[in-house]
Amino acid sequence: MKVLLVNGSPHKNGCTNRALEEVAKTLQAEGVETEIYWLGAKPVGGCMACFKCIETGKCVLNDCVNIFREKAYTADGFIFGSPTHYAGMSGNLKGFMDRLFFSEFQGNSNKAFYLKPAAAVVSARRAGTTTVFGQLVKYFTVQEMPVISTRYWNMVHGMDAAEVEDDGEGLYNMRVLARNMAYFLKCKEAAKKLGVELPKFETPIFTNFVRRENGSN
Repeated sequence: MKVLLVNGSPHKNGCTNRALEEVAKTLQAEGVETEIYWLGAKPVGGCMACFKCIETGKCVLNDCVNIFREKAYTADGFIFGSPTHYAGMSGNLKGFMDRLFFSEFQGNSNKAFYLKPAAAVVSARRAGTTTVFGQLVKYFTVQEMPVISTRYWNMVHGMDAAEVEDDGEGLYNMRVLARNMAYFLKCKEAAKKLGVELPKFETPIFTNFVRRENGSN
């Protein structure tokens, strides 16, 4: 079993990474392999809505999005981490998530994420974390990903990684999150051995909210 953890902060070893490290360390203790993937400090462009991913099966912008997708196919679970910028996720992570989730859904029938558990981790100096947390979770629920929770919202506080060390409750919640993720993954493994079938597939239905006067979409 393997969990991919995404560091969406421009700082490789900042607060977000410290939270992810706590999750990763606990997952490893539970027998789960981990990898922390840092997006880097180079700007990540957003989705252009070109729909080329339908034809190619990947994003037309060949950068960290496509690199991560290849890793995602072999992962069993995901943790996406972000700092809080103006009560929102980091710009790089926003572009990354938009393109990754849209192109994967459009071009590959959701093979990378379908029914794989996911969780959001957020860091901040003071406030805005709950907004970012809600932002991230919405990506998971669109892709049929079970959302893993902890005893509180998944967040840590501090100006830098050293200050996060003083957030005992935040780090505690990272450990609980990791154990819950490990438990869910073990349940999935047990279900496979028992022959539990996946949910029945139903062809998606798409409707528009705005309709023309003749009644058509």
